Amino acid sequence: MKRVSLLGSLTSLLLAVAAVTLLTTTMVAAVAAQGNHKGTFYTKADVELIIKRVEERSDAFRQVVDRSLDRSTLDGTNREDNINQQVKELETAIDHLRKDFDRAQTWEETRSQVQRVMSEADEVNAIVRRGRWRRGGPVKSEWSLVRADLNRLAGVYNLRLLVP
Repeated sequence: MKRVSLLGSLTSLLLAVAAVTLLTTTMVAAVAAQGNHKGTFYTKADVELIIKRVEERSDAFRQVVDRSLDRSTLDGTNREDNINQQVKELETAIDHLRKDFDRAQTWEETRSQVQRVMSEADEVNAIVRRGRWRRGGPVKSEWSLVRADLNRLAGVYNLRLLVP
């Protein structure tokens, strides 16, 4: 009789240890999908929302740039093509970030892709700053929205921000 009782106690103990191990593993996985930057706690879902907004605003920016160039003296020039190409390269980098981000387990895994986006954004930022866009006009206004979201994303990853 004691032997059966001891076997039951041992089985209960093993089940308890397995349950604690499973719970600990689950908690570690949940924490790994989150992160902390400069005192702000970010989950993957938080960063995903920032990326989604960057995508949406950069699409709007691309359309505004295209329309503005078509109505300018740059229409049909190599300069127009170069500006459109740079904006497209930013869009491509953002698309690659989105795909890699969706496959990643944590947001921290996509730091190098965000660095590439910021590098492309730096080129567009220079075009907007140097260009003869109307102050307060649609190109500068849209870019300021995109730049703010890109800077928020860069801040999450502790990367260099774009200057206004």
